[in-house]
Amino acid sequence: MKKILSILSIVAATFSAPSFSENWQQVEQKADGQTVYFHAWGGSQEINRYIQWAGNELKSRYNVTLHHVKVTDIAETTARLLAEKAAGKETGGSVDMVWINGENFKSMKENQLLFGPFVDTLPSWQYVDKSLPVTVDFSVPTDGLEAPWGVGQLVFIHDKMSLNNPPESFSEMLSYAKAFPNRLTYPRPPEFHGTSFIKSLLIELTNNDPILQKPVSSDSFDLVTKPLWNYLDEFHKVAWRGGKQFPAGTAETIQLLDDGQIDLAITFNPNAVFSAQANGNLADTTTAYALSSGALSNIHFLAIPWNATATDGAKVAINFLLSPEAQSRKGDITIWGDPSVLNSQYLKGTAKNTQQFKSVAEPHPSWQTALEKEWLKRYGS
Repeated sequence: MKKILSILSIVAATFSAPSFSENWQQVEQKADGQTVYFHAWGGSQEINRYIQWAGNELKSRYNVTLHHVKVTDIAETTARLLAEKAAGKETGGSVDMVWINGENFKSMKENQLLFGPFVDTLPSWQYVDKSLPVTVDFSVPTDGLEAPWGVGQLVFIHDKMSLNNPPESFSEMLSYAKAFPNRLTYPRPPEFHGTSFIKSLLIELTNNDPILQKPVSSDSFDLVTKPLWNYLDEFHKVAWRGGKQFPAGTAETIQLLDDGQIDLAITFNPNAVFSAQANGNLADTTTAYALSSGALSNIHFLAIPWNATATDGAKVAINFLLSPEAQSRKGDITIWGDPSVLNSQYLKGTAKNTQQFKSVAEPHPSWQTALEKEWLKRYGS
């Protein structure tokens, strides 16, 4: 009997043991000495400082150098990778790791620009909360080609001392803008937060029409977006600077709010207000809130290009960024406050209980490109 139980335990261990355990040491050995060129948005001091901390840890622990290539829009990186693909550069690529989601992931996946699948070979994958939508990105299956890094939600920041009852819908927002001209705005698309603003607006105006979850067509686009352009035509007349100028991104809206020029800032991190307060960029009387219908929500991811020079270094970096230690620091509301993708049991400090609102799903990624193109045609000049 003991012999049978022993055999059964060996069999069970064989099937339950993570496939990465034997090979991960080899990955770390190959990563030793590599430089990982990490293309990531560089528009936030808090995020840049966090990535710098992660780089210091990777260097001291694994002798991996993390070089943060700060980009304004990750579409720039997509274009670079497409150019390398067209030139037949199958190895020795200039990008080793990329922070992406949505339309950029869809484009990279369709053009076979990504390495993998690799996600379930990461030791830290075991800590990820699988109840989150970590295997789809804007409705597109990730197929193990990108690892979840954090949870994003579109929320607004206001100062309770100057605006006690902020607008709870886009309809109320327009009424507020008409009553108090030059006090509301949003970042200029195709900047991520600006595009998210108009997507969220479109969802409200169409009562989240199911067609938004399907690939866009020219006929459906014209019909479905008509209320959006009507709304923006009205809104821009009474927006900050008469809708002739738009902030460059979330950091500028937070600065404008702190300067008293506008009444609502925008962010895709419900805890950004805490780190901004800790760094002296916002008053203690500011707070974040979501519209009554909920917050446009998505997971943001880390991926490795198909022709990366430092594939093993990138794997080690991503695995570390998914570790409970790194996720707890990232979720610390005084450091970044980015909601974690890990099960809370593995987290420490304020990351364990970061603020999240009711979720509103992203439209199909094809809508993003179409909306940005039309917005620029109408308001970009």
